Amino acid sequence: MTCYHTPMPAPAHPVPIIDTYAEAFGMWCCRLVVTASDSYWVKMAAQHATGYATSIIGCDCEAGVEHFLSPDQTPDGRPGACLLFFAINSQKLADAVVNRAGQCLMTTPTTAVFDGMPQVLEDESAGTKRVPLGELISYFGDGFEKQVEHAGRDCWEIPVMEGSFHVQSDMGICKGVGGGNILVCGHNQRVSLNAAKSAVDAVRPIPGVIMPFPGGVVRCGSKVGAMSNDNMIASTNHRYCPTLADRQDSLLPEKTSVVYELIIDGIDLVSVKNAMRTAIQKLVTYDLTAISAGNYGGKLGKHIIGLRDLLSESV
Repeated sequence: MTCYHTPMPAPAHPVPIIDTYAEAFGMWCCRLVVTASDSYWVKMAAQHATGYATSIIGCDCEAGVEHFLSPDQTPDGRPGACLLFFAINSQKLADAVVNRAGQCLMTTPTTAVFDGMPQVLEDESAGTKRVPLGELISYFGDGFEKQVEHAGRDCWEIPVMEGSFHVQSDMGICKGVGGGNILVCGHNQRVSLNAAKSAVDAVRPIPGVIMPFPGGVVRCGSKVGAMSNDNMIASTNHRYCPTLADRQDSLLPEKTSVVYELIIDGIDLVSVKNAMRTAIQKLVTYDLTAISAGNYGGKLGKHIIGLRDLLSESV
């Protein structure tokens, strides 16, 4: 189905949109559905399973809550949440998700875990795979585990002190997109941070995307490599640091004293573009100095997302 973007409202303060692009890159992704007896334990499970997962620069994956689910939307008829996980290759993703499911989801009272992409099949040409999930976690059962059908899914039943933990045997993973980004440039910290938060709130309902940093906003944007240490894979994006505005290579827009970055990961390019467009539509209603994006001269990622193009194209 073809959808067209909603026209942008006329901003009270026209905000320049820099003629630049975000440089996003391919990542592998998966979706888990975690359910529990009530919304409190769903939130606890989701919070811990997606913790310390902001950036693959220093974490095993990037992760976040896609959305919460009502009982009529889950396999076992209980409250739930969809969690999205992203990593740079399929094996790292599989390892990270199995570890997090075992350490964070199995340990949370009353939970069950299901594949959120059951339609994804093993198809190398389509960039999709099925990888073990419960099969690996089941070893915790010390020989007392068993394969069962639970909520219409092929699951492992693992005895725990509360009763039984059910986790689907395998999960689908597919090629997604990471690193969609927007730079929120302003002259006032409070206004700029409020603008960034409003953009995050506007993006949250969009399916297929997460914003993995705390509150969806990051203050320490990075660049590839480092000027002072050849062993660093990333370091502070000094060109956008206000305290370094007097450097010749500074890219700070005029009158800018604060910059926040919004990072968006999605199950496909369309989802990332839709989220970025929605964020920009919200940001232009605030008193900002500019809206920009981070890129690396086209050398890091294959997805080039022009900011101005987003506002004119249909998806």
